[in-house]
Amino acid sequence: MRLIEKLKELENKYMFIRWATGGEYGKLVYAGEDFIEFDIINVDTMEYSETVLIHSPLILEVCVGGADVARILAEVSSRMTD
Repeated sequence: MRLIEKLKELENKYMFIRWATGGEYGKLVYAGEDFIEFDIINVDTMEYSETVLIHSPLILEVCVGGADVARILAEVSSRMTD
């Protein structure tokens, strides 16, 4: 399975992505063959700070679990309204 195929399954999930020129926590909005759309979360304020389009071959690492991702999920969930 290719990375982009797996990312397609993880759309609308929170994760950490490292690419050739950076790495950030955020929400994967769209995963396509040539780019992904990723909403970056400012970990200090827990608000979306920007949206980046990343060329798919530049993605080096994706982390969908772990303590940091769990903390971000908990923070974002606690700010949701019913």
